[in-house]
Amino acid sequence: MRGLRWVLAIGLGIGLPLAAFAQATGAASPQAADGTSPWPAVHLRLGHSAFPLNGPWRFSVGDSPLDPNTGKPLWAEPNFDDSMWETVDLTPPEGSYEPLGGTAGYVPGWTARGHHRYWGYAWYRLRVDLETADAAGQTEKLSLEGPQDFDDVFQVYANGNLLGGFRNFSGNAPATYYSTPTLFPLPPPVSGPAVVEPGGSGKSRSEVIAFRVWMGPGTLLTQPDAGGLHNPPVLGEAGAVGADYQLRWLELVREYSTDAALGLLFAVMAVGAFSLVLFDRTDRVYLWIGGVFLLQAIYYGLFALDGWTENLSVVADTLVRNSLLFSLITAGWVMVWWIWFGRQRPSWIPRAAAGLALVWMVAEAIGAEVFFGLVPHGVAAKFEIVTLVVRVLFFALMLWIVIQGIRRLGLEGWLVLPAVLLRGIAVFSRELAVLHVSLNLNPFGVNINIVHLATLLMALAVALLLLRRLLQSVKAQRLLALDVKQAQEVQQLIVPSARIVHPGLTIESVYRPAREVSGDFFQIIPNAGDGSLLIVAGDVTGKGLRAGMLVALLVGAIRTAARFNPDPAAVLGELNQRLMGRGDASATCLAMRIDATGTVILANAGHVPPYLNGELVQMEGALPLGVVDGANCSVTRFGLKPHDRLVLVSDGILEATDSDGQLFGFERIQKLMGSSASAVEVADAAEKFGQEDDISVISITRTVVSEPALA
Repeated sequence: MRGLRWVLAIGLGIGLPLAAFAQATGAASPQAADGTSPWPAVHLRLGHSAFPLNGPWRFSVGDSPLDPNTGKPLWAEPNFDDSMWETVDLTPPEGSYEPLGGTAGYVPGWTARGHHRYWGYAWYRLRVDLETADAAGQTEKLSLEGPQDFDDVFQVYANGNLLGGFRNFSGNAPATYYSTPTLFPLPPPVSGPAVVEPGGSGKSRSEVIAFRVWMGPGTLLTQPDAGGLHNPPVLGEAGAVGADYQLRWLELVREYSTDAALGLLFAVMAVGAFSLVLFDRTDRVYLWIGGVFLLQAIYYGLFALDGWTENLSVVADTLVRNSLLFSLITAGWVMVWWIWFGRQRPSWIPRAAAGLALVWMVAEAIGAEVFFGLVPHGVAAKFEIVTLVVRVLFFALMLWIVIQGIRRLGLEGWLVLPAVLLRGIAVFSRELAVLHVSLNLNPFGVNINIVHLATLLMALAVALLLLRRLLQSVKAQRLLALDVKQAQEVQQLIVPSARIVHPGLTIESVYRPAREVSGDFFQIIPNAGDGSLLIVAGDVTGKGLRAGMLVALLVGAIRTAARFNPDPAAVLGELNQRLMGRGDASATCLAMRIDATGTVILANAGHVPPYLNGELVQMEGALPLGVVDGANCSVTRFGLKPHDRLVLVSDGILEATDSDGQLFGFERIQKLMGSSASAVEVADAAEKFGQEDDISVISITRTVVSEPALA
């Protein structure tokens, strides 16, 4: 249990005088037959003050028999002869501290006083002679503040009357909780006048204070110098003791403040880690980090709650925090580093971590005797060895993973190594405390132990690695942005001019990518030999850089195919072969050859048919390129008369979507074509409606007088 620094006297800060200890005397003690006092007594003169009852106390292991008449414990009775009992002084040795919590003022328990392996009941008794009166001569109201550090449950009696206790003694074993301050008002003397001490200024009364204590067997294995009271109770005037009681509560809040702060910190960090999944769903390490941080938040938050509110008993806390949460947290850290350092081998690591965590849970629950009485104490003690072996294996496994990470990644592994080493030491903090090796700091009464430091260092290591990964990601994004910009510049170079004049034809085009790199493409290739013109337009499946790379591939293939055979069907057949075997790469495409007489040969592979003088050219359907090897395209022939206008549009026009989710559709395109809208006007209308995909429009008008080609 945790101990706190004891206040020797409290003046309430308003100038109330402190009384001093008087010399021990037996004047008011019961007399033996020979006239001597069989029990030593502490003589206190009380004003507005409180005093620690350091003793010497009478002490005995075992439990008291009950009075057959009253049913009360005989060892609590004021006239019981305890002269043959041991004596125990609860004065804290100078410089002493509690090994687990690190707080000052710790008195070793009965295991350090000749009862090494004893667990169960024990009693403390102390006779106190009180001299108490206020300025008006009225007897003061007295209170007793229970000890702050004890193992594990107690009841307190005054002159044989039960004042109360910390928890209760019902059941097979008393339920134990983390200690909190306790306060017990002392009843006034039942009968008989108070005795006025000769030469004294107040009235005297005698009180026999008795503590009945019970310690569970699990405490022997987890607490150093366990057993009984580890600091003295405080007796005094009710107001002074009440002030000390409030001060103890403030100190208790401060003691667990580190755990509460860590619980809140890790809750925030868990939310941050889980949010990273939204940016990269392929990396499982963010889920593991978030899960470990969430478990850490529950672990520390629950500990602070248990310390402040008696929310869970020590047994339940051991089962939830030490057996379940701590084992899962350790296994989680193993998985975090295994995934972070990219270890695909050996594949048994996750199974080993899960198996060790399961063994830890069971062994911890049995070793701490969570299920008291089901397993003999000697057998349960051996399970503590099992948990020790499991912790050694966990530490070795984590250390091995980090060493492999150092070999593979260098700096990242070195950043993690100190945190893993410190956590390895922290995992054995209980054993080190039993060996009286203190790993605690108590600045301003705030408890900071090695487990806190190790956990914070692990979190810091993760933060540094995430920051490093973020900087690397920013650098990669900059390089990718540069690649995309260069791809955009290259793509702009292969897009024909917005206006081209060919003998007998005037061509206008608009090209507006939805992203930096477009998946739409078109080429206009004149044939100087026969005066014909080849126009190829299409749309690659997908968007972004991948689509842009396919566009570059197809544009090169179009140029090559047109050089050997400008027939539209042959060109589409060559493009289909280029896309086959490239995964899910596909494209809709339309190829059109217009000769000098105005004859048009049109081949289509899943693309939107062109509009001739505002009417959609009727064609049979066909599969896109890259779907089936050797697939046939649909082919049609027609002629262009002077002033005839042929318009090619991409599906980006059709798929433009407004804020209500409505598509631009064929009807709006038909209306634009009927009004003889230019290519720019068609593109503007779709873009204003709500551009979702790449937009390209090509308008070809048959002219009467041939003009020299500018392309």
